Amino acid sequence: MQTDTQIGWAVGWTAFAAMTMIMMGCWWLTRGLVAVVNPDFYVATVDWVFKFDAKTWGWIHLLIGLVVLAAGYGLFSGAVWARTIGVIMALLAGLLAFAWLPWQPVWGAIKIGISLFVMWALTVHGRDITA
Repeated sequence: MQTDTQIGWAVGWTAFAAMTMIMMGCWWLTRGLVAVVNPDFYVATVDWVFKFDAKTWGWIHLLIGLVVLAAGYGLFSGAVWARTIGVIMALLAGLLAFAWLPWQPVWGAIKIGISLFVMWALTVHGRDITA
C-alpha cells in the first residue's frame, strides 16, 4: 500500500523530470537551430569518431529536442510514451554520471541519485501526476 507521502514525493519527482525535459528540449532545439542556420558557428576537431558536419548534427539535435520537449509536456498527462522516454533519458544521465565519477565523484553520485529517483517516480507513480 502506497502512502500519501510516497505519492507526493513521486509526483514531485515526476514534475521535476517533466520540467527538466522541457528545459533540455528547448536547449537542444536552440543548439540544433544554430547549427542548421549557421553551421560555421561550431568548431569541429579533426580526429572525431562521428564524421557528421555541423548542419547534420543540427538536424539531429532538432529532432531529439522536439522529442524530449514533447515528452516533457506529455509527462504532465501521465502518458506512457512520455514516461518511457523520461526513464530512458534518466538512465542515460545516470550512466554518463557514473562514467564521470573519477573526475567529479560528489556531483556524479548526486546525479546518479537524482536519476534513480526520477526513474522510480516515472515507473511507479508516473500516472499519479494527473490525479
